[in-house]
Amino acid sequence: MSQYKHLLSPGKLGPIDLRNRIVLSPMGDNFSDPDGYCTEQMQAYYEARAAGGAGLIIMGVVSIAFPHGTAEPFQCAISDDKYIPGLAKLAEGVHKHGAKVAMQIQHAGKVSARDLAEGRDLWVPSMPRAVKNDIMSSLTKEEMGKFISSQRRDNNPTIRVMDKADIAQMVEWFAAAAERAERAGFDGVEIHAAHNYIIAGFLSPYHNQRDDEYGGSFENRVRFFREVLQAVRARVKPDFGVWVRIDAYEMHTEGGINLEEAKKVAQIAEEEGMDAIAVSAYASITTGSAFTDAPLVQKPAGYLDWAAQVKSVVNTSVIALGRIEPDVGNKAIADGKCDFIAMGRKLLADPELPNKLIAGTSELIRPCIYCYVCVSQIFINERIKCAANPFTGQEFQKVILPAAQNKHVVIIGGGPAGMEAARIATLRGHKVTLLERSNRLGGTLFFAALAYPENGVLLDNLTAQVKALNIDIRYNTEATPELLSSLNADQIFVATGAKRDAPNIAGAEMKHVWSGDELRRLMTGDRADEIAKNKLSLTQRTMMKAGSLSGATNSRDALQGLSKLWMPLGKKVVIIGGGLVGLELAEFLIERGRNVTVLEPGPSLGAELSIVRRWRVLDNLRDHHVPMLTHCVINSIDKDHVHYQDKDGVAHSIAANSVVLAVGASPDHSLADNLNALGFSTQTIGDCDNLGYIEGALSSGTKAALAL
Repeated sequence: MSQYKHLLSPGKLGPIDLRNRIVLSPMGDNFSDPDGYCTEQMQAYYEARAAGGAGLIIMGVVSIAFPHGTAEPFQCAISDDKYIPGLAKLAEGVHKHGAKVAMQIQHAGKVSARDLAEGRDLWVPSMPRAVKNDIMSSLTKEEMGKFISSQRRDNNPTIRVMDKADIAQMVEWFAAAAERAERAGFDGVEIHAAHNYIIAGFLSPYHNQRDDEYGGSFENRVRFFREVLQAVRARVKPDFGVWVRIDAYEMHTEGGINLEEAKKVAQIAEEEGMDAIAVSAYASITTGSAFTDAPLVQKPAGYLDWAAQVKSVVNTSVIALGRIEPDVGNKAIADGKCDFIAMGRKLLADPELPNKLIAGTSELIRPCIYCYVCVSQIFINERIKCAANPFTGQEFQKVILPAAQNKHVVIIGGGPAGMEAARIATLRGHKVTLLERSNRLGGTLFFAALAYPENGVLLDNLTAQVKALNIDIRYNTEATPELLSSLNADQIFVATGAKRDAPNIAGAEMKHVWSGDELRRLMTGDRADEIAKNKLSLTQRTMMKAGSLSGATNSRDALQGLSKLWMPLGKKVVIIGGGLVGLELAEFLIERGRNVTVLEPGPSLGAELSIVRRWRVLDNLRDHHVPMLTHCVINSIDKDHVHYQDKDGVAHSIAANSVVLAVGASPDHSLADNLNALGFSTQTIGDCDNLGYIEGALSSGTKAALAL
């Protein structure tokens, strides 16, 4: 605990006493029912984060005027007394674990997706400006049909520029929502005045084009903000917490909110009796990746310096947010940059993060890998989930309980599916033997971590978790029938991953043509000799051997460095396959000075990636001028070129020193089939059962272990 003594110390947010400085950041979750009621699923989700040790739980985006002004299809409501009983159960569930609970009250204004879908007026301060983007072009056909902004009844939504009566109504909605939250047993509310929602629309010099007392000068633009704060503060008791979330900047928005105005907004909030300022940001979504500048930041501690700037001009508490690691947050509090640290995605990946910090077992914290699966679910009208944590959103259904009968479980394959199955089975009381063919755990995740380093942090965590348990891990061990017979297992899980069949392309057998598996095995030292003999010159084999002998193939950091000096690929690389593997490999190669072209046989790029992660990858590749072509029919490969036809049947040739085949992946259940034929009873999990990559592997391993 001493390592995080500032982060874990008690704090006072206005009238609210908190056991530590860790706050669950308010996030949309889509866990309500279609009528806005708080569900059992939602209650269990928040209760799990309270049980995990957070000091304050903040519910995200609770609608003050449901269904009017809702940003999500399954958004919780506080617009009527009928919603209080369900929310009261949620508050009670949080309180019994020693945490405090607040709700973020919100009206989405011009981005009210449900109003758009159901034909209601969009309430706005002034007529919205048109913003061009290309984000829809990156979606698959299925995603297009489910994408939240595609649900409108027509292409001409009705815009309602708010008059003074509308403004008064909006103020009343906010005040009434706060009063109901207090009656439901909540400890406070966060007024959402950021992220292009209704209050931010009035505050923004870019979006607010009014010419009355609510527009123009700064004093006029903050008038509505003041009225909301005054009304809320007056409607609730003094011991009820009230604070605001503001934007430090509107990024990619010429003439938008900036830090100097944000500091003045924070001072006004303090004048109006606000107990804290949560410092966030927003970005006009001109490109898909702009969303990962703000409001869901990719840059570590992306808003922390802005929070410090706000802290310098107010005496009230400041909540910092935006991908802040525990050690960074602890130091920020110690240095006086902020008072509290809000964590969102981190507490999706591991609700027990605070408890593990307290226990001194930070290495066991399941990390967020910033894959954006969670928020991408919202875009397609689905409940949130977490790729790294299959229990997120399923807390009311999935529970690790002692097994009715303890078994001996043998797991073949130490990749993500195998490790997660081993972990959960052991926690349930089963005896687990894990057989791994290589000298390390991780499977293909080790190589994936080279292309996307966040995967490496997950690999380290999975490895630490299984090694912390009483699991018999046997490295360099083939799962032979003889061994399996001697182990006398009650249950055998086969988690040996996928296979990639060689595509039927003339020239695919040439030495400068690599399958993804061949490249992975060579770079990681997994049965690399047989690959090297077929593919590499004597000089290249010598270099590879030197890397292996020096331990490079056992260290991701060493391999990262070595790969920047030498790889068995020429300067011009053509990747055939524009899925997850192909695109992440393209990013990896351009960072190592290769000229890359991606040819995808199908209609879409990166379909296996979550929408937001896909936006980031595609924008990055476009910024590096990587040609990415779809609907390509690959005709042949020769020593210098790849020959293909485009969607119109026109023939083309691309120069290539090396070709990587990132297509043809399929589940590999051959081992399971062979063992079943010999009389063993097996169950396939992970990619050898169904291609699902990290998310699918962890989910599959979890499901299998819970069913034992």
